[in-house]
Amino acid sequence: MNVSDALKRREIIIEFHPIGQLVKVTAMDTATLTEISIQGPKSAGEETLRLNALKRLEYVLKKKEIIS
Repeated sequence: MNVSDALKRREIIIEFHPIGQLVKVTAMDTATLTEISIQGPKSAGEETLRLNALKRLEYVLKKKEIIS
């Protein structure tokens, strides 16, 4: 699973918040202040959770027609 080139050129802040056996991952595009959150099991691993959050942020930015 890869992130698009349009998203790679943007500054993204990612935060991980463990909640029991889950991890809440928040990703924010600093230019537009668009923020998303996802949740996943701790066992999924940080890289998988990070990629899932970035894909969700990419989806939202495309839906808002901020990136193509």
